[in-house]
Amino acid sequence: MKGLKNIMLLVCLFLFCCTDPTISEYEETGTTPDIYPDYIDVTIPVNIAPLNFHLRNCEKQGMLYLEGNNQTLKIFSDHSKFSIASGAWRKLLLANKGKEISLTVFTKEKTRWKKYQSFSIKIATDPIDPVIVYRLIEPGYELWEKMGIYQRNLENFKETAIYENKMTDYNCVNCHSFCMQNPDKMLLHLRGDYGGTILLNDGNMEKLDTKTDSTISSFVYPAWHPSGKYIAFSVNNIAQSFYLNNKNRLEVFDSKSDLVMYDIQKREVFSSPLLSSANRLETFPGFSPDGKKLYFCSAKSFPVPQKSDSVKYSLCSVSFDINNRIFGQSVDTVYNARNFDKSVSFPRISPDGNFLLFTTSGYGTFPIWHKDADLSLYNLKEEKIVDMQPVNSNESESYHSWSSNSRWIVFSSRRDDGLYTRLYIAHLASDGRVGKAFMLPQKDSGFYNDFLKSYNIPEFATAEVHLDSYSIARQAKFEKGESINYVKTEGFHSGNQKY
Repeated sequence: MKGLKNIMLLVCLFLFCCTDPTISEYEETGTTPDIYPDYIDVTIPVNIAPLNFHLRNCEKQGMLYLEGNNQTLKIFSDHSKFSIASGAWRKLLLANKGKEISLTVFTKEKTRWKKYQSFSIKIATDPIDPVIVYRLIEPGYELWEKMGIYQRNLENFKETAIYENKMTDYNCVNCHSFCMQNPDKMLLHLRGDYGGTILLNDGNMEKLDTKTDSTISSFVYPAWHPSGKYIAFSVNNIAQSFYLNNKNRLEVFDSKSDLVMYDIQKREVFSSPLLSSANRLETFPGFSPDGKKLYFCSAKSFPVPQKSDSVKYSLCSVSFDINNRIFGQSVDTVYNARNFDKSVSFPRISPDGNFLLFTTSGYGTFPIWHKDADLSLYNLKEEKIVDMQPVNSNESESYHSWSSNSRWIVFSSRRDDGLYTRLYIAHLASDGRVGKAFMLPQKDSGFYNDFLKSYNIPEFATAEVHLDSYSIARQAKFEKGESINYVKTEGFHSGNQKY
């Protein structure tokens, strides 16, 4: 009998959602709905999971209409929390690829419906890479225990762990990186008692001991050469300061930093005087898609932390001869941030080679806690800055990466509450026009209200990563790590620096 009642209830709900005889009588509110997350007028990929949302501060009965290309979906909710069926959502997006769908929200007060102004979502023709990889960590960094590297399938809501630090006594795990979004070419660092770099290269996994007598530290910030033969790294002496009475709660700064290049096959590391000068700080490497140019950030060295706010990094580049392992004779300044009283971090070049995305803030090398940190986009062909207002906010925008087709970016932002970094995605048209950013969708639209971790270092991948966590833990615990050799390669130029 109980089962029969449940069936009858489902039938009633189905008939209500499909026929809906009373919804034709409503009162116009004249306003757009206040929804969370904010998906109003965004541009999304055709292969994204449903954009579930709810009305803020509203637990009334609600109805959502999604309309496009002669198709209509109706979603009923008792508490104005709308969850869209994946299959119906996918069909709607495919039928409206390159077009827009219209969304209309109704709420019921007592016996009368109220209608909000409709809003649109544009469905881009450009697909998005199906996977994002990120680290989850407590937002303060000074106190943490559990952290890990995770991957999320963007076409649904599946999240899986690639590696969790509970397997190696809760050490620090960071700086995961891919070669051209390839899940089979990946690295990550382990710090602490089981320190080392784990390198995954086409099915082969090894642990590297990356500290040498000729470098100031183990490898830190990575950038794969597009060929997969080399990886550029920064080596940094890093310190942190935590503030009680400062809008920027945490400051990380380098007292020294250089850039080096690692030859994967030969297990050799080399550099150039242009990338390891005594009076400058070089960090955050990034390659052009053809591999012939290395971009990086460079700043004049100042005593830190006393003069941390005087350290302003500019965006620079130097040529690289892949066959002879030789850097160019001069360093060129692509964007002189000091002219704008800014500092540059995280330069990332689009795979098509047309755009360079980076973070700007008032000073320093750690914009993650800088409230003034914004994303900036440089058109390499036209040599001009692109308007990024649609993706920036009054809170920190920091780390970012490109999709393999250069049409999507993912970045971390604190705009939601000023404390936790969440992931946002934005579309970039081929002419450089940027769409409004939208938050990474979750199955439960209230997920972020209860989730007490920050998303860190989002990276696109063209497929899921298949990495054996137990093999990583075994190598970390029981292997010292393969040693690497620092070599002085013939043909290095002392060069000129044009800052």
